[in-house]
Order: sequence, then C-alpha cells, then structure tokens
Amino acid sequence: MNNKNIIDGPVYDARVLGTPKMLVLGLQHMFAMFGATVLVPALTGLDVATTLLFAGLGTLLFHLITKKKVPAFLGSSFAFIPGYAAIAPNGEADLLVYACFGVACVGVMYAILSALFKTFGIKKVMRYFPPIVTGPIIIAIGLNLSSSAINNCSTNWLIAIVAIVVVIGANMYGKGMIKIVPILLGVVVSYIFAVIVDPAARANVASSVAAAKWFGLPIYWNRTVFSLLGSGKIDGALLTSAILTIVPLSLATMVEHIGDVCAISSTCEQNYLVDPGLHRTLLGDGLATSLAALFGAPANTTYGENTGVLALSRVYDPRVIRLAACFAIIFSFCPKFAALVSAMPGATIGGVSLILYGMISAVGVRNVVENKVDFTNTRNVIIAALILVLAIGINYAGAIQIGIVSLSGLAVASIVGILLNAVLPGKDYEFGVDSQGDTAVNFKV
Repeated sequence: MNNKNIIDGPVYDARVLGTPKMLVLGLQHMFAMFGATVLVPALTGLDVATTLLFAGLGTLLFHLITKKKVPAFLGSSFAFIPGYAAIAPNGEADLLVYACFGVACVGVMYAILSALFKTFGIKKVMRYFPPIVTGPIIIAIGLNLSSSAINNCSTNWLIAIVAIVVVIGANMYGKGMIKIVPILLGVVVSYIFAVIVDPAARANVASSVAAAKWFGLPIYWNRTVFSLLGSGKIDGALLTSAILTIVPLSLATMVEHIGDVCAISSTCEQNYLVDPGLHRTLLGDGLATSLAALFGAPANTTYGENTGVLALSRVYDPRVIRLAACFAIIFSFCPKFAALVSAMPGATIGGVSLILYGMISAVGVRNVVENKVDFTNTRNVIIAALILVLAIGINYAGAIQIGIVSLSGLAVASIVGILLNAVLPGKDYEFGVDSQGDTAVNFKV
C-alpha cells in the first residue's frame, strides 16, 4: 500500500502515518475542542487550566472504559450552565463548589442508565432509535451549534473567510499530510492573519500572553468538592438545592450522548453502540463528568467539534484522540499557552466551526440517505419535521422549564421523536431485520 492510499483514508490505524503525523493530528483535535471547552469556565467562573486538565483526563478515562475503541473527545458541557448560574449566579467561588457537587452526582444517573442498557441489551433499547429518529437528531446537533459559529464569524468576516478558505483548500486540493490537517492549518493561518491585520486582536494576544506565567498548577484545593466536604461548614440546604437543580439536567445530556455516539459511529462506519457498547460509553461519560466536577472543572461531554474533524480528516484512530488528550493535560500546566489559545480571535474559531458543525449535520443527512428512509411515508415526515423544528426552535427561543428541570431543544426533540416513533402506526423499519443492521445507523462492520 503506498503512502497516498494510506492518507486518502479512511485510516483506522494512524500508526501507518508515522509518529510525527500522528502528533500533528492530535494537535488538530486539541485545537478543535479548545474554543468551546474554555468558553464554559469563562461563562461560569470555573478555572480554565483545571478545565483543560480534566478534559484530557476525562477523555483518557472514557477511552479506558470503552476499551480504547471510540474516537471521542470529552470537552466542557454547555448543558449544565443553567445549573451553575442557579447556584452561583455571579461565579462565586464558595458557591461554585456546591454546584460542582451537584454535577458530580450526575455520574450516578449515567451509571444507572448504563446498567439498564447492560441488563436489557442494546437491541431492546435501540429499536426506539431507528434512522428516522437518529438521522434528524444528528442533523439538529450540527444546526444547533451553527448560531455560535455565525456569531463568532460576524466579529470579523474577513478573518473567518480566511479560515474557511484554508480549510476547504487544504482538504480539497492538499496532498499528503496537508489534506488531513485542514482544521489545524485553518486555525494557524487565520490566527496569524488576524494578528497582522487587526490591531485589537494583536493587542489582546500580546497582553494576554505577556501576563501569563510559563508554569502553573491547574488544580486549586479551595475550588474542589473535597475542600467543601472537609470544611465542616456545609450548607445542607444549598447542597440539596444543588443536587435537585443540576441532576435532572442529565436527562438532556444522556439523550444527547446517544445522538453523539450515533454520529461518531456513522462517521467512522463502526458499530460503537454494540462494540464496545452504549453502556460503556455512557458510563465513561458519566465517570469523566464526576471526576472533573470533584476537582472543580465543568461537566464533560462527547464533542461534536471533534466528530467534525473525524469526518473531514477521515482518520478514525482513537489513538489520535488520546494524543489530543495528552496535549490538553500537558498544556494545562502552561498558563501562557492557555492564554495564547484563549486569545484566539473569535472569527478564527467561527470560520473553523462553521465547517465542523456543517460536517456533523451532513453526517446526519448521509445517515438518512444511506438507510433509505422513505419520506413518502407521512409518519416519517412528521417525525423528522418535529425533531428539526423543536430542536432548532427551542434552541433559539430558550430552554423549556418544567419545574426545576430545564430541557434543551435537542433533548425535547429527541424525546418527542422517540415517543412519536413508538406510538405512530405505519412503521417501515423493523429492528434487527432490515439490511441496514441492528442499530438504526448504516454502520459497516
């Protein structure tokens, strides 16, 4: 096999590319997740370095639990921001530890659902996730993220367009390694261009990097749940409130997790819902979230940005993701690097994200097309229509509040889609019988 064939992919064992190329691919995945991952602590008051450390550690833990088979990166989850805001509205450090305790308890919910999948089997559960449900959900995941990409692009469309052109050019016309690291190239070229043409961006980068230290510990004891539990001054009412406010949010994130794993599986054409199993991916996600929260970092979740990188690069080796996790851990000890990346112009992030989020939606479209979903069937049209409208509409209008539970548009759309598929007559997909396979996604196994 010659080098050209290896790089053209899909590549399931990146070792054939050589160590230097694997390292570059790992850096690409780290840059892809960085913008969104550090945004969560910026919005909540949590620490950026701690967030970066436990994004890396959480990803490695996830890979360990999933038998090192699933190429997923776990970054900061946005779903729990309302919970942090309810407990610590101004990012107060002494209140954030209570919110972190509530997030740590979320892992229990993941463990329970994981046990249910393990007990009853993937086939009995996944019959509720046929292509007409999973396809539109995957499409909605990408579309829901699109507004943030556009908002970032609008800060400077010229810089954003440079990023977009570089990514497209490298992927379409690049040869060898250039073809499989378009995101990294887009980030670097657009960043340099922004520093050259935008005085504000240049000043922001210079001041941020100059003020940061070269080395710093990413964990602060007074921000951990352990410091709260060992203080002897626990506010029982506030602790209970944190649990009751935050734990119900896991309903949304667990449903989204299933959609994310379907998206990764469809992208890589591997049946990760069966091997290593959805019970393992759920458990890995939940334990990574609990670990991060105990040490004062945001909840973790599988990242759509990295799924977009997988789709674009066609390098599906989980080893590359683990390299990205190791880079995140290493750089969490370097505040100067964190400052350099955090100062990245929003337009650069937006231009790159615009393509990544579109790739996710494109995977959903492919999922529907390859499974030959019949849209002359009225029930299929109704299910797909409601999933897309609810997911996108609620996302822009604001989450639905039911008591203490705040449901995102994607969570509501997923629940409605699953229920409608279960109750509406005229099903044209029989689980475990149709040629598409046993999991509602056209995986090639």
